Amino acid sequence: MKPIYLDYNATTPPDPEVVEELLPYLTVEFGNPSSGHPYGWKAREAVELARARLAGLLGCDPSEVIFTSGGTEANNLAIIGAALANKERGNHIISTTIEHPAVLRPLERLVRHGFSVTLLPVDATGFLDADAVRRAVTPDTVLITVMHANNEVGTIQPLRQIGSIAREKGILFHTDAAQSVGKIPAEVEDLRVDLLTVAGHKFYAPKGVGALFVRRGVKVNPCLLGASQEEGLRPGTENVPYIAALGKAAQLASRRLAADRERIISLRDRFHEKLKSLIDGVSLNGHPVERLPNTLNVSFAGVLGARLLEQTPEIAASTGSACHEGSGELSGVLKAMGTSNERGFGAVRLSLGRTTTVEEIERAAQMLARGVKELRAAGH
Repeated sequence: MKPIYLDYNATTPPDPEVVEELLPYLTVEFGNPSSGHPYGWKAREAVELARARLAGLLGCDPSEVIFTSGGTEANNLAIIGAALANKERGNHIISTTIEHPAVLRPLERLVRHGFSVTLLPVDATGFLDADAVRRAVTPDTVLITVMHANNEVGTIQPLRQIGSIAREKGILFHTDAAQSVGKIPAEVEDLRVDLLTVAGHKFYAPKGVGALFVRRGVKVNPCLLGASQEEGLRPGTENVPYIAALGKAAQLASRRLAADRERIISLRDRFHEKLKSLIDGVSLNGHPVERLPNTLNVSFAGVLGARLLEQTPEIAASTGSACHEGSGELSGVLKAMGTSNERGFGAVRLSLGRTTTVEEIERAAQMLARGVKELRAAGH
């Protein structure tokens, strides 16, 4: 029997309707969207339908959607591309200490090219004070990049307030929304962002496809050089099957967002209460309210999270970001939140999804309780 899957923040299974949308473009509808004949026209129609569907989810114009290979490429294009295209306006960038490496690494590269970066701290729940952003702004600030929701603890940042500051100061504002799109509302005007990153495999599309919202009029330099696809910002023949799949996933998310959110919050909270009833010393990591509906990051006193997951192979979960899993180091996010080593190493990220059931979380809670009991008895 397969383990109970509780790692939806790492990746989601493609929805069956998404797979159905994808398949024809791997077989009979194989044309190049740039070709000037019926095979190409059919492929181009699929790309533009997907663009419109994703724009509907984001609340933007379809012309403002640029398809990429995923969230990492979108973040690189947004951060490096916008910084270099607007460097005459300034060379200072504001971000946070809890960003994904796909944000932090591009910022490191920009530092090597003469930019300065201010990484703002968060509080013990992973929440950023918007006023700290205002205080960090200088006359040279050209870009602010703050994630919408954290991938490890789920804390949702006050983007609307930060975006208002950015607009007041005339500064470009980017958000890595890889973990939030499809889980909570992420309309660009409400968030007041100029650039927004989408990762398809976080909301039931395949791995290897994503997008970047670029507000009309915002200057961005391409990171890749080639032909003129995607407004010249992302050259290369479009991945039609996966783009079609991303569009379908966006359409499904638009329809299901409210119902999925309500059901998954109920499951998450039920899971949390069950764990607390079965196990002493359970601590929540992340904001108690401003948090993704599906994310439950908890620490178990006196137990290493990695050992607990080894002890309960019937559960597929993680100790933090899948990008760092197995590193043997304390999560950079938890460290930035000021979490103690003992509590941090005891953390387990349990993330739920559309297919998670009540029966699964009840069984998972019992298994985790058994694992904690065994490890505490053994002195681990």
